[in-house]
Amino acid sequence: MIAENLITTAVLPLQTSDTGEESLRIMEDFNVRHLPIVNKSQLLGLISEDDILIHNIHEPIGSYELSLIKPYVKKSDHLYEVMRLLAEHQLTVIPVVDDEGNYMGMVALEDILNYFAKTAAFSETGSIIVLEFHGRGYSLAEIARLVEAENASILSTFVTSSPESSLVEVTLKINRQDIHNILSAFERFGYTIKASFNEEEYLESLQERYDALMSYLNV
Repeated sequence: MIAENLITTAVLPLQTSDTGEESLRIMEDFNVRHLPIVNKSQLLGLISEDDILIHNIHEPIGSYELSLIKPYVKKSDHLYEVMRLLAEHQLTVIPVVDDEGNYMGMVALEDILNYFAKTAAFSETGSIIVLEFHGRGYSLAEIARLVEAENASILSTFVTSSPESSLVEVTLKINRQDIHNILSAFERFGYTIKASFNEEEYLESLQERYDALMSYLNV
C-alpha cells in the first residue's frame, strides 16, 4: 500500500484567502487538527488548529505570521513512511505530492486506521500471542514453523522495541481460537510468552461480567 492509494477526496486544502474561522470550521467538520495550505498546485505548508487560535480568526490565514512546517510524502511512498511522519510530527493529515512536487491531496490518520481495520490481521477472528526476546535473537522462520506445525497460520506480526531497553516484543495474530498447543510448543522451545489473548475466552468473560451485573441490578 502506497500513499497515492490512501488519498482522501473528501477534504479540500486551504487557500491563503480562507479566514481562520473558515479553516477551523473545516477542521471541525472533518475531525482533523491540521490542513495543508495550497496555492494552485504548490504546497505552501501545513497549518494547525493551534496556529489559528493564536491569531485573529476573522483574518485570512495568508496574513498570519507562521513558521509553517512542511512535512509531506510522495505518492509512491509506502504506508509505513506515511505513518512514521504522522507520528513524528503528531499530525492528523499529511499532504501527498507527485514526482514534480505538485500537491495531489492528503492522507488522513482516520483513513489509515480504517484501512488497517479492514485487513485480515484485524477483521478475522483468532488469537494474539506476545513473545519477548533479549535483543534481536529470534527467528521469524522458526516461529512460523512452530505455529504451522499446529495446523495454524500467522495472519500478522508486529515487532516493537524501546531504546531504553534491550527487550524486543514480537506480537503474533494467529488464525485459531484454541492456541493451547501453540503456547505449549513455544514453552518447550524456550520462548518467553509475555501475554496471550483468546478472542473467544475474552467474549465469554465479557458475557459473564454482563450477566453478573444484570443479576446484581435485578436484586
